[in-house]
Amino acid sequence: MSMLSQNFPTSKVRREESDIDAKGKRRKMEEEENQRESDQVDMKKLENLLFGSLYNPVTFGDEEAVLFHVDRSAARETPDEERDQSEGIRKGEAAWEDEEEKQININIATVNRLRKLRKEENEGLISGYEYIARLRAHHAKLNPGTDWARFDSSDDDLLRTNEDLVVKSGGNKLCSGLLEYTQLTDANAADPSNDPINSVHFHQNAQLLLTAGLDRRLRFFQIDGKRNVKIQSIFLEDCPIHKAAFLPNGSQVIVSGRRNFFYSFDLENAKFDRIGPLVGREEKSLEYFEVSQDSKTIAFVGNGGYILLVSTKTKELIGTLKMNGSVRSLAFSDDGKKLLSSGGDGQVYVWDLRTMKCLYKGVDEGSTCGTSLCSSLNGKFFASGTERGIVNIYKTSEFVGGKRKPIKTVDNLTSQIDFMKFNHDAQILGIVSKMNKNSVKLVHVPSLTVFSNWPPPERNMHNPRCLDFSPGSGFMAMGN
Repeated sequence: MSMLSQNFPTSKVRREESDIDAKGKRRKMEEEENQRESDQVDMKKLENLLFGSLYNPVTFGDEEAVLFHVDRSAARETPDEERDQSEGIRKGEAAWEDEEEKQININIATVNRLRKLRKEENEGLISGYEYIARLRAHHAKLNPGTDWARFDSSDDDLLRTNEDLVVKSGGNKLCSGLLEYTQLTDANAADPSNDPINSVHFHQNAQLLLTAGLDRRLRFFQIDGKRNVKIQSIFLEDCPIHKAAFLPNGSQVIVSGRRNFFYSFDLENAKFDRIGPLVGREEKSLEYFEVSQDSKTIAFVGNGGYILLVSTKTKELIGTLKMNGSVRSLAFSDDGKKLLSSGGDGQVYVWDLRTMKCLYKGVDEGSTCGTSLCSSLNGKFFASGTERGIVNIYKTSEFVGGKRKPIKTVDNLTSQIDFMKFNHDAQILGIVSKMNKNSVKLVHVPSLTVFSNWPPPERNMHNPRCLDFSPGSGFMAMGN
């Protein structure tokens, strides 16, 4: 009994010490777990602050979320910023600078992947500080959805503008001859199509791209050039897709095929509406269409030389136009008030959509049948492609004024021209023919010459069918 009485206090003390150690370990583990969660939250906030919607893939049909979200927290003044200002740090001024950046010089002319950072054709050495500034400005150019490099200030600073970093020779102009580009991860690498792709189109925010084709699937990808995350895939059971396009205002997608109806997809509400057949019309196919730049009108190619005009708001037929020959191609003017058309009679028509009358009509030089039209966003140029592979480039004002002579005839392709597209500032014209492999050319519009290194000689483009430029021309996508 005495041994028990003597040992009892000792064992009690040991148990208490063991309990204290266990509590200490648990407390330490909880602190470490809390620290990890805090670090993850801080990292996520930093990513959102720097890259905005790039790390927040958009979703469809989420009523509680904005469809195309851009994180603007970098532009809002926080209490820390207020404190910095009270301590003498001006808004937009760096709190710390690396002095070595000013001492290092980098030759951006000798490294191929850095040549895109040049601002003058013969530019070579730049300072490390300038190099970092141009890298950040180039990132802002490729990702217009980010706001981290923008400041509310009038200072002339590369970091405070979203300028186009292109090699220039007397202004912001691309150089002719060789086109500098970088091959990126395929836009639809996350979900490639097993059938021909008939449409690729960038949304106005430059990060969202749609692809569509004969596999009846409409796919959306968030483009960053590396991961290109798939956002959504929609299957249309009764419509192999011949064309799909965003409205310029970004609110809807119009989808058509060889059917007497078409689809409208409301992006905000994730709702598909089937429209047609159109009242009073007997067309069996509405596969070819164009959308006006003011997002008010859709023009469909109809039968017997008719052009069908449909309201994007009501989806009802609001008028028709009649050509002498068959209609093969359409293009709206930059303001959406005029429409160009061409077809089987080898002429280009200019229509006034306010009076529904033909303003001008002229022979497309050397054309017996027009197969493709496109107009530049600045309204200065339009291009007409023919079944013989000839592309004529016109100044719109001269053609309308009676001068029917093209400023340039491009005859580098030998098969029917199926698709054409100007980039945002009309410095590049893309030309596509479906008939032959690698039948795609890019024209340098200011010099009216073809880029000699496109398509890349070492890469098989197969049979191109369509292409599109992102709103700032940071990306070009091509479907085949």
